[in-house]
Amino acid sequence: MKKIYLYGNWKMNMTCGETKDFFAKMSRALEDESISGHLGTELEIAVFPAYTSIASAMAGKGRVIVGAQNVYFEHKGAFTGEVSIPMLSELGCTHVIIGHSERRQIFKESNELLASKLKAVLDAGLTPVFCYGETLEERESGETFNVFREQLTQGLSKLSKDEIERIIFAYEPVWAIGTGKSATSEEAEDACKYSRELISKLSNGAERIVILYGGSVKPDNAKELLSMPDINGALVGGASLKAESFLDIYKAYV
Repeated sequence: MKKIYLYGNWKMNMTCGETKDFFAKMSRALEDESISGHLGTELEIAVFPAYTSIASAMAGKGRVIVGAQNVYFEHKGAFTGEVSIPMLSELGCTHVIIGHSERRQIFKESNELLASKLKAVLDAGLTPVFCYGETLEERESGETFNVFREQLTQGLSKLSKDEIERIIFAYEPVWAIGTGKSATSEEAEDACKYSRELISKLSNGAERIVILYGGSVKPDNAKELLSMPDINGALVGGASLKAESFLDIYKAYV
């Protein structure tokens, strides 16, 4: 059985109190042998809270990885409202989401900026979760793979082949995020397979590349999606806000 990466992006949700409650429930849920027996070798769980809840998550995380949803590439300076890599490292964060579609679409983050963030995160020894994906308009106009090529080649442009292999990639069709829609397993597999082939040309080979699928993943569609050969896990949104529904995604797979 392949290793599954179950990552939860909480977005702008969960107060410190709600985070403490989540991890109390998560701790009890992880006592289930159907989950605990797989942790480490066959299952990796990570959550990405808002900055204000990271410390609360760290206090109760147990065997769960805690990461951040974003970071700036400069270590300090006059960048009001930003958070630096040293700040996250001091809290114990090991993973950072870079290039989520909401950062690209709402906050207008460019491929050039994301390339700088990726380089800075890797230089600091952290693991970036690099997101990419097409809008509905781009998919319907047949531009999906062109979008992948642009976002991936430009985003990875400052990195060596070895550095690229340290990234966890997350394909997220923008039209399927928070809409209740999801790519079919075949659509998701085709996208991830193409991505793997493209990334392998920029790195040292396809076998070490980890690609997650993100876009309305829930227990109902988890088994079909996670069973696809080129999908290594899921970047989960709304279903990750409750410990039980989050873990039910993996239970549905196994």
